[in-house]
Amino acid sequence: MSSDPSPRLGEERSPQPSITRLPTGRVAFVGRSLRGPVDQPTRVSSFAQFQSVFGGLWQPSPLGYCVEQFFDNGGRDAIVVRIANGARGATVTLPTGGGRPLELRAVRPGSREFLRVCIDYDNLAAGDAGSFNLTIQRVRARGSLHVEDQESHRRLSIRESDGPRFVTAALAHSALVRVVGAPPDARPARTVDADSGLATGWIGSNADGDDGAPLTDYDLIGSETERTGMFALEDAGPFDLLYVPPLARERDVGLATWLVAERFCRRRRALLIVDPPQAWQTADDAIEGFETWGFQSENATMFFPRVLAYDKLRGRFETFAPGGAVAGMLARRDARMPPWDESDESVEPVLRSGYKPACQVTEAQRVRLRTFGVNTLPSLRPASRRAERPRTLAAASAADFRYLASRRTHSYLLSCILHGTRWAATAAPGPDAFATIEAQVREFLGDLYRSGAFPGRGPDDAYFVVCDERLNPLGAPGRGLQFLVGFAAARAGEFHAYRVVPATDGGDAQPVTVNRWRDARLSPEQIEWIDRLANRLEA
Repeated sequence: MSSDPSPRLGEERSPQPSITRLPTGRVAFVGRSLRGPVDQPTRVSSFAQFQSVFGGLWQPSPLGYCVEQFFDNGGRDAIVVRIANGARGATVTLPTGGGRPLELRAVRPGSREFLRVCIDYDNLAAGDAGSFNLTIQRVRARGSLHVEDQESHRRLSIRESDGPRFVTAALAHSALVRVVGAPPDARPARTVDADSGLATGWIGSNADGDDGAPLTDYDLIGSETERTGMFALEDAGPFDLLYVPPLARERDVGLATWLVAERFCRRRRALLIVDPPQAWQTADDAIEGFETWGFQSENATMFFPRVLAYDKLRGRFETFAPGGAVAGMLARRDARMPPWDESDESVEPVLRSGYKPACQVTEAQRVRLRTFGVNTLPSLRPASRRAERPRTLAAASAADFRYLASRRTHSYLLSCILHGTRWAATAAPGPDAFATIEAQVREFLGDLYRSGAFPGRGPDDAYFVVCDERLNPLGAPGRGLQFLVGFAAARAGEFHAYRVVPATDGGDAQPVTVNRWRDARLSPEQIEWIDRLANRLEA
C-alpha cells in the first residue's frame, strides 16, 4: 500500500484547527422511566448515574433494563431521553394563613419526584406584605435529607405589577416548579419547624404525582418542531448509535417508529439498532417472519435471538429484547479499535458472562438469517469457524453497506468532517477559503488513510475533496462554503460522493453520483464534469 502524498506544491496547511476524530460508541436511548427530565437528552456514564437521574429499574418499562445491559456488556457513554405519556408532576400546597393557598407543581412528572419548599421573610422590608423568599429542594425520597437539586428565589411577589418579581413570571424559568393557577391574594405563610417553632421548616410535595400511561409509538416518535420524543435528540450533540427499547415487556416497537427512527439516523449519520419482534421465538420463526416483515435499511442492524438475563426486581432470569446488550457490545468494540479496523479476530460481538441467547440457532439457520442481514448473537466465540463481520439490514442492492464496518466508517467520516468544518458556514467564498478547506479535509483523510481506513486503495483512489468557484459562485448571498468529498466504494474506481454544506449547528451531507474520479490535478474532462455537477446542484 502506498503512502499518502505530501501536500501539493503551493498548498499550505490549513490555518483552521485540524479536524479531530470524534468519539464512537455513544448510544442514545429513548423510552419511559420512573423519574427525570422529560424530552431532554441527558448523558450518563454508568448505570449508577442512570439510577440517580432516572430512577433505575422499573418493571413497567424496559428502558432501565436495557441501559443496565448496555453498561454490563461494555458500554461507556449513553444519552437518555425520557418520554412520558400523560404523566403529571406532584404539587406543593403553601398555605397563606387564610384564603386560597399558593400551589406549585413539579416540572418533572411522576410519583417519584419528591420536592420540599421553605418560605421565609428574611431581609424584606417590614411593611412589604406581598413579598417572600422561596427555597425549593428536590430530595432523593420523601422525608429524605439527601438533596439532589436546589433553587433559591429571593423577594418574590404575589403582585403582577412587580414584573419579573411576580411569582408566576419568576418561576416560569424554574427547573423545579411552576405556579398552578392564579397566585393567592396574600403571600404564603412562613414555614416553621413543628418541633422548635423556628422558621426553618419544610413543606413536602403531595402524593399526587402520576407516572402516566404506557408509551405508544406516537409518544416515541414525538414532534420535530417541538423537540419531543426521539426528536429531542436534535439537541444532544453527536452520537453514533440509536436504540429504542420495546414499549413494554410484552409490546414491540411498531414499524412506524422504526421507519421514522431510520430516517432520523440517516440524517444524523447514526446507526439504528432494531430488535427482532417478540413473536420470533425460534430461528425458524425469524426466517419465516423476516420474509414478510417489510423493513430493510443500510442504516440499521439487527441481532437475533433475544437474551436471557437476571431480573433483579423479580429475582429470576427473564427474556429481554437484545438491543441494550448489543449496543454495549458494539461500544466495547469501539473502545478497542476505530470503525474501519477489522484486523482483530473478535469482530463478531459476544455476550458477556451472565447473558446468553434465549434460543439455539443451528449453523444452517445462522447462514439463512445472514442472507437477510440478521446477525446471530453468541455467548461464546465459535471455535469451528472464523468470526463473522456483523451486517446491516441493507437490501441486496446496497452491497457497499452490507457490513456494519463500512456503513459506520462512512457515517463517521462525514460526522467528523461536518463537525470540523463548521467554521466554513460563515466563510466568504474565495480562493483562500477554497484552499483552506481542501487542505483541512485532505489532511484529515490522509491521516485516516495512513491509519488503514481505506484498505486496498492507493491515496488517489481512496478519497477526494473539491472546493472551488464552480460549487461556490462568488458573490452568492447568504451562502457559506460548500464542497465535494468522496470515499472509495467497493468497486475499483468508484466513489461514494457527498455535497457537504457546513453549518454551525451540524450541517448536511447529500449524496451525489459521480463517475470514476481522482483528486489529483484537474483534467479538462474533470473540469467539465464539475461544471455539469455544479449546474445541477444550483438548479
